[in-house]
Amino acid sequence: MVEKFSFNINGKPTTVEVDPDMMLIDVIRDVLNLTGTKRGCDNATCGTCTVVINGKATKSCNTKISKVNGADILTVEGLAVEGELHPIQKSIAESGAVQCGFCTPGIVMELYGLLENDPDASEKDLTNALNKHLCRCTGYEPIRDGAVMAQKLVKDRQ
Repeated sequence: MVEKFSFNINGKPTTVEVDPDMMLIDVIRDVLNLTGTKRGCDNATCGTCTVVINGKATKSCNTKISKVNGADILTVEGLAVEGELHPIQKSIAESGAVQCGFCTPGIVMELYGLLENDPDASEKDLTNALNKHLCRCTGYEPIRDGAVMAQKLVKDRQ
């Protein structure tokens, strides 16, 4: 059974006709061809599929498309403006928090969801946000450093 769902993705009104039980990650990657959002574990454990829905970091591998009808969805592709990286993207890159880069989009979106809502997030809040993500190759120190740097840049931008 196919149904029509409408939402904004990366600021653009979008309508898709898909099965209502289809997972958001499948719509993002396979229907909309936005491949920055990565598929990892498919059970909401690793965080690679994180996007921001209505301002909240959300794992797209366990979110049905039927739950986002009318929502505002932001993927990593929607952060850069006119080729200029978002401060969170810059910070993660400059801190050396990117090795293979597979987990990076999910981490960036998690930090975006946190810092856009609470630029004064505590160190504990940053740690809790990062604890939702698995990284197999970089190690967590550069990621943490990037998160702290990102927080400063986001605050300075306001």
